[in-house]
Amino acid sequence: MVTTGAPQSPEPARLLDGHRPQGPAETADLARVRPRADAPDAWERATPLHFTASALIVHPPTRRVLLRWHVRQQAWLQVGGHGDPGETSPLDIALREGREETGLTDLAPWPDAALVHLVVVPVPASPVEPAHEHADLRFLLATATPDDARPENPAVPLEWLTIEEAKERTTEENLRETLDRAARLLA
Repeated sequence: MVTTGAPQSPEPARLLDGHRPQGPAETADLARVRPRADAPDAWERATPLHFTASALIVHPPTRRVLLRWHVRQQAWLQVGGHGDPGETSPLDIALREGREETGLTDLAPWPDAALVHLVVVPVPASPVEPAHEHADLRFLLATATPDDARPENPAVPLEWLTIEEAKERTTEENLRETLDRAARLLA
């Protein structure tokens, strides 16, 4: 999943330029990562701070959200990840990752294709890579077929939860903020 030599798209810069940060943490994250959006290695996993794209999957009629167990982080998180070679659209990356990780084929941006949250997330070192940071571009994706969700493998279960259940389940404060933003849109 390493993006090597892929042409860069102005889309991350456009998304960030149109995004209104909410609060001091997101404002600081935006100021820090906006210059990276124009860098040729912005999506490269080898850079200490690189972009990723993720999404919180929602089922608007029931106001539930789908969380996925993340083995490396040992946490319940949203779906998402790194761009594959040649990918330049954060929303397309989030959609692809969502389909791969849940089996849901009807995912669509909800209520629109706007960036919902920008978060710089620290990633601890692993045996194969040093500690680094993700500039995570987060979206909301909706499904009309929640019962079709299937984990990509048994080690990464999925769970449909209310917003409050999801906030209790996750250990990540930044995901709680994303959940709060989703709750306001689902109200």
